[in-house]
Amino acid sequence: MQVESATRKPRILLAASGSVAAIKFGILCGCFSDWADVKVVATQAALHFIDRTTLPKDVVLYTDEHEWSTWSKIGDTVLHIELRQWADIMVIAPLSANTLGKIAGGLCDNLLTSIIRAWDYEKPIFVAPAMNTYMWTNPFTERHLMTVDELGIILIPPVSKRLACGDYGTGAMAEPSLIFNTVRLFMESRQNASGGRTQ
Repeated sequence: MQVESATRKPRILLAASGSVAAIKFGILCGCFSDWADVKVVATQAALHFIDRTTLPKDVVLYTDEHEWSTWSKIGDTVLHIELRQWADIMVIAPLSANTLGKIAGGLCDNLLTSIIRAWDYEKPIFVAPAMNTYMWTNPFTERHLMTVDELGIILIPPVSKRLACGDYGTGAMAEPSLIFNTVRLFMESRQNASGGRTQ
């Protein structure tokens, strides 16, 4: 991570993939926006659940459409590279079973997964999965989590509760306040260890 001015706010790239937990994405963005500079990315499936009116007014939402509309010729900026370079930390919440599988397999077929594929793993990524209990306990999920752990991606585990589908069990995304506090504590601990600099 690049060392810059200690007075600069952290730059947080928040991302949502296609889970019903994305209905809380506006709350999550609000948690981070007072403390950090925030940009957000959403997959096409996530947009089905996100109410854009709940996003803080100063937060820019990027989608797959922006990835392709910003580039037309050699020399133009590439959005997934620009966002990777800008961010200090990336947080994917919710992380769907589908996007987890894509990350673990190295696929990059949308803006979100292209950012991950191009990521500088000296910079932290946090993920907060959200999926049905049987999807969470599926053997593929365990394999995928082991793979992303090897990349250094930090897991904020799901919680047990009554899920949107009606089942009861583990798979609900951690609350936005817990996600925010986990990331903020991590960032502040890292800044203290490096003498107060935003890396």
